[in-house]
Amino acid sequence: MSLSIGIIGLPNVGKSTLFNALLGKAQAAASNFPFCTIEPNVGTVPVPDPRLDTLAKLESSAQTTPTTIKFVDIAGLVKGAHQGQGLGNQFLSHIREADAIIEVVRLFADENVAHVTGAISPQDDVETISTELLLADLQTLDKRLMKEEREAKTDPKLRPKIALCQRLKQHLDQGLSARSFSASDEEKHYVDELFLLSAKPLLYVANVDEKQLHDASVLEPLRGALGSESSKIITINAKAESELIDLNADEQTEYLTELGLDEPGLNKVIRAGYALLNLITFFTTGPKETRAWTVREGTKAPPAAGVIHTDFQKGFIKAEVVSFTDLTSAGSMKKATEQGKVRSEGKDYTVQDGDVIYFRFNV
Repeated sequence: MSLSIGIIGLPNVGKSTLFNALLGKAQAAASNFPFCTIEPNVGTVPVPDPRLDTLAKLESSAQTTPTTIKFVDIAGLVKGAHQGQGLGNQFLSHIREADAIIEVVRLFADENVAHVTGAISPQDDVETISTELLLADLQTLDKRLMKEEREAKTDPKLRPKIALCQRLKQHLDQGLSARSFSASDEEKHYVDELFLLSAKPLLYVANVDEKQLHDASVLEPLRGALGSESSKIITINAKAESELIDLNADEQTEYLTELGLDEPGLNKVIRAGYALLNLITFFTTGPKETRAWTVREGTKAPPAAGVIHTDFQKGFIKAEVVSFTDLTSAGSMKKATEQGKVRSEGKDYTVQDGDVIYFRFNV
């Protein structure tokens, strides 16, 4: 799927370091000066899922193929970005193209890495970015209102849209994001058409040092800055994660143990980003390959089949489905079938996370 997550934040908070760690290679420049990133860096990352290896062993698959997610490292934001300050115009246009946002907030102190404002303050950093996104959205709404009001002179049917824009503008004027705006399903479709920056799903990544990694209290200033906002926060030491890139498997395990981690923090970021986009995974498995596939939550069986091949959707007959739990409990597809765990589902079936599916179709 062509969905992407934009990594944003003030300059020198560790965006590019996190991006490189996610990719497992130094693709983006990471230096101690503002606007080190100008053009966005794009990378596709496999989604860690232990279920994939379990299924592959069960079916003695020759190959495993994980599903993936796309991350975009976007230029740093500064105050006044909505007016073009810094690389504001580029920054905002690249955010607009992303489907969701990870905002990196700096909590670590390092005299060798300058902070753009001169002091570590997660509250101020979050407020700066939140304000810039809201101000950019208000500009978008003002332009749309002018257009709708002009066209409403000859088309009165546009009046409800004008009223909605005015309601939304009042909401944003209170410093509230478009994510928290209350709207009917019909109204949400119109709001989606506005491509507002503050409407995008948002995940916060608190970039800490090794001493802060297991200290929950360091997040209190950040949680305080978010107020009633329910966005998730993940704590990560981007510098340490990036150092894992050059280590072999044994060395990585040893380093993670030293850090007190049972897995790379990046895995949590990737999985959280995946969930942020309301994505789920289903599997196909057999002797040749076990593969993970991505669909939106709520996807019906025929479109899910189309993710594999358009012919599967066009000629869809049925889906033979077994849950990952039932299949692994049975020990094999044959035994799962004998136990009646494999179901035959039609066009109205909604694919569930962890489904193992065999699609039958006409060519």
